[in-house]
Amino acid sequence: MATKREANELLLIEEADAWFEYLEATRAKSAARYAEIEPWAWARLAQRLRLIRRRRAKLPPAAAA
Repeated sequence: MATKREANELLLIEEADAWFEYLEATRAKSAARYAEIEPWAWARLAQRLRLIRRRRAKLPPAAAA
């Protein structure tokens, strides 16, 4: 049971890391630079979150809760 919980916790940490990466990439940028970076950062975030959702779906139901 502990390994299921650990797997879920690792996915939560990875999800938080993806959000922090997005915030770091877009924080404190000029308006012009933000307009260039934000679409890339959002696409990267979405890609990482899709991967995390896929991994979470493969976990047994008890670990997903």
